This record gives sequence, C-alpha cells and structure tokens, in this order.
Amino acid sequence: MPLAAGLALALLTLPVSEAFAEPKPTLAQAKKKLERLNEQADQVVEKYNQASEKWKRARKKYQTLNDDLTRQNEQVAGLRKELVTMAVSTYQVGVINSWEGMIQQSDPGALLSGLAAADQLSTSRAQSLSAFDEATKALRTSRDEAKKALTEADETRDDLAGEKAKADKMVRAQTKLLRELDVFKTGNPESSGIQYNGSASGNARAALQFAFAQVGKPYQYGGTGPGGWDCSGLVQGAWRSGGVTLPRTTWEQWSWGASRKVSLSELQPGDLIFSEGLGHVSMYAGNGQIVHAPQTGDVVKVVPLSAYGRRIVGAVRP
Repeated sequence: MPLAAGLALALLTLPVSEAFAEPKPTLAQAKKKLERLNEQADQVVEKYNQASEKWKRARKKYQTLNDDLTRQNEQVAGLRKELVTMAVSTYQVGVINSWEGMIQQSDPGALLSGLAAADQLSTSRAQSLSAFDEATKALRTSRDEAKKALTEADETRDDLAGEKAKADKMVRAQTKLLRELDVFKTGNPESSGIQYNGSASGNARAALQFAFAQVGKPYQYGGTGPGGWDCSGLVQGAWRSGGVTLPRTTWEQWSWGASRKVSLSELQPGDLIFSEGLGHVSMYAGNGQIVHAPQTGDVVKVVPLSAYGRRIVGAVRP
C-alpha cells in the first residue's frame, strides 16, 4: 500500500476528536496565556469591586431614607390622633363654648373665659392642622425619595450580579490553567504571616506590620479579610490598622491619592504602587520589596519590586 494511502487510512480509523485534536500548548504558551488572564482579571475584579461599592452606597441610602420614612409615619399618625381627639372634644363641649352659649353668660368673667378658650382652641386647631399638613407633605416626599433609592439599589444589584458572573468566569479559567500547570496555591486562611522588620515608622509601620501578618493567606477576589484578600482590600485593611481610611477600589484609591503622588525613585515604606492600568495595587515594604495579594491561585506574599512583572502606572503616599 502506498505511504499516502496508508496515512489516509490511519486518519480515517482514528476517532474524530483524536484525528483533528489541537496540539497541547507548551509550558511557555500556557504561562503566556496565564499572564493575559491575570491582566484581564485585574480589570474584571476591580469592576466587580466598583459595582459592589456602588450597590452598598445605594442600599445604605435607601435604608437611611426608609428609616426617616418610618419616623415620619409615626409623626403623622400622632398628629392625626391629636386632631381626632380635638375634634371629639370640640363636639362634646361645643354647646357650652359656642358663641350663643357665651353671649348668654350673665357673668362677665365667664364670658371672657369662654372667649379666651374659644380663641385658644381655634389657634391650637390651626397649628395642629398646619403641622399635620406639613408632616404629610414631607412624608410624601420621603416616600418618593425612598422609592427612587430602592430602584437605584435594585439596578446596582443587577449590575453587581453581572460583574460577579464575569469575575466568576475569569476565576474558573485561571483556576483551570493553574491546576494544569500544577501551580495553584490554596493558601491558609488562618496564616499568621511573617514579621515585618523594615525601616518604616509611625502609621506606615503599623500598616506594613498588618500586611505582613497576612502573608500566606489566599487571594480572594472581593476579599477584605480576614481569611482572604484581593489587592485593594489588603492595602485598605493594612492602612486602616495604621489609622488611615482608604477607599475600597484601586481606581478610587488612585483618585484619593491625586495630591499624594510620588515618583518611583522617591518610594518610602508604606507607599502604594499602582499597575496594570490601575487594575492592581501593592504596598512598598522598603529594601526594594513589595507586599501584595497577586491574583487567583496565589497567596499574599512579599516579592522584590524588580520581579514584580507588572506595568507600573505610579505611586501614592497615604
């Protein structure tokens, strides 16, 4: 049998999936794909974090307005009860306090008292009616605002669900590839980390001590501790322990530090280093090292800045 015919026959006898299977990617190709996935994941995770923060703010706004609405409902109910009581009282003593009854009074003192009581009742009634009217208007306004805030919260919740679905998909792809490369790290949520012995002082030292105590804990997208962290959650938590309140996401942290930017040549321990189009943030630890929560399948770690391997955008000093 000619060689070409034999090769054709061999291909025909193989299962379709084997005959036309794509070659398995090399280790270098798999690592390159992982780099692309990690870069994309940085952006996807931060969009998820942005949506999460927006939803939290919308929910808090609604809860605040709804609490105000409850208080106003109680106020209006109290004023309504007061008006009913006044109306019943007026009906019961109306004959005595009527103009006809007062005019027929032979005692001038009684007549003056009656007139004063009628005037007082009229003024009190007018004030109560006015208060009830104003409270009712405010109640309607609060109801409209609370309804609008609830709609906003529902919309942001839907946005959050969409971003979470994208993040979940990205994590599955990263996890699959990392397991194929046999480099997936589960980390230890109970890790006590390592001790910081650098030169930082004051708030920066407290922040770095906290960050180093998280070393070994797993990266977890959306993670704000204590058992897992994402990059912006880690620096936020670290600097919170140092007495400085940072926003939640990398983009917000970069904007927050607009007036605190420093050059890479002026880095000091505790400074934040932003990279990958603001999709990632780490903390400078001094001595040419950084501490950060890298990406899915990895753990909080300390690495040389020279081996960071990310495109740096700039740095901020909290």
